[in-house]
Amino acid sequence: MAIGSFDPQVFERISAALRAYSPRSEIILEEVPAPQKLAAHAFALSADVSNGLLGDDEDELASGRFVLLHEPGGQDTWEGEFRAVTFVRADVDPVMQEDPLLPEFGWNWFLEALNTADCNYTAASGTVTRVASTAFGKLSQRSDEAEMEIRASWTPVFSGEKSIEIELTNHLKGWCDLLAQLAVLEALPEGVAAITAARRR
Repeated sequence: MAIGSFDPQVFERISAALRAYSPRSEIILEEVPAPQKLAAHAFALSADVSNGLLGDDEDELASGRFVLLHEPGGQDTWEGEFRAVTFVRADVDPVMQEDPLLPEFGWNWFLEALNTADCNYTAASGTVTRVASTAFGKLSQRSDEAEMEIRASWTPVFSGEKSIEIELTNHLKGWCDLLAQLAVLEALPEGVAAITAARRR
């Protein structure tokens, strides 16, 4: 998209497209207030990933936040006019948490999720953090816990072959696919569509 060609109403259409996206049923998306000082336009969603069960059997496996920023004319570090900024956390096996290559695996999973969702992008950057906790005292009966956190940002690049709304929705899809992978959800059978509108908050 050429600098200076952006119509503000386009961002409203982009926001509507992202708002309407339905991931697989275990992922619940919720629109949340977007940061107001990072760019002229912003849209944000939070995600909670469960095991798909109901009632007392439901268990949260991962969570995250997806923020899309737009600054007409771009910002120096973006290399474009749009920037996706995300955070993802997921429980991991304590043994897996000890693997020194886990951060590298996590970053590769992130890039692979975008590539698989047919996303074009540049200037990807971020961090992968391992978090381990051991309980003591009255909490000592709890098992050791381990988490992985991925904080990442990247600049979408538009091919022009599809509408900007569709291309940016692909970036949201890739992010949701990353959440599903980190939560170790079973792959959906080919041709099966996700139905989640009833569970959207």
